[in-house]
Amino acid sequence: MRVGVIGSPIDHSRSPQIHQAAYAWLGLDWEYSAHQVEASEVKDFVAGLDPTWRGLSVTMPCKEAILALGTPDPVVEALGVGNTVVFDGTPSSPQTTRIFNTDVTGVQMLLSEIDPESEVRVLGNGATARSSIFALARQGFARVQVQARDHVKSTQVSEDAKTWGIEVVPPESTVDLLISTIPSSTALEWVQGVSPQVIVDVLYHPWPTQLAQFGQECGARVFSGLDLLAAQAVGQVKFMTGNDIPFSVLRDAAEQ
Repeated sequence: MRVGVIGSPIDHSRSPQIHQAAYAWLGLDWEYSAHQVEASEVKDFVAGLDPTWRGLSVTMPCKEAILALGTPDPVVEALGVGNTVVFDGTPSSPQTTRIFNTDVTGVQMLLSEIDPESEVRVLGNGATARSSIFALARQGFARVQVQARDHVKSTQVSEDAKTWGIEVVPPESTVDLLISTIPSSTALEWVQGVSPQVIVDVLYHPWPTQLAQFGQECGARVFSGLDLLAAQAVGQVKFMTGNDIPFSVLRDAAEQ
């Protein structure tokens, strides 16, 4: 069975190592490969896949383009982006293709022990930030601070968040949990004066980032992009194989 990851750029992706470790642990003789694909090329790429393909992991800039390939689950419908495609039949057939978003469940996994009463700030308002805010809503958080340069996008995020049951508020002086989806140097500028107890930096190369170093210096627990990549892959492996896989197996593979 064949599986792969699509996006652009794709050379840096560690998804092949993570998923191959999962298949080895499960005893599956599956092949996982990386493919450079632009958003405009997604439809033609999938149309060229044969029935040996089981699914795709999807990174930027293809997370919105995949919605036309099949049936989105409720999370994808709410967010308007997905990161997982599962083929239950011929890849080119939308009727037998399902679209999921495991970025949300990945964030939930990392934050499962965080008190929903904590003050949380999300930096950025793109696809990953939206998935993070949706995950916070599902974890029972009632409010979230959002800091971003694009005020138009932030207004849309605020409106969407209301429908998810979470209120978006401006940045405040108290931050217990910080989730950064932006370049680390900018993030560092924006967090001066706060001392979060937990930091999630979705970047992982190069590591440690400036934000991660800041977190280590202030004694925060720091999650990296590798933690998030491994956590969201747990859900992808489940959807594609039907099997559960320990987070530690995938996290170790990402680190190695």
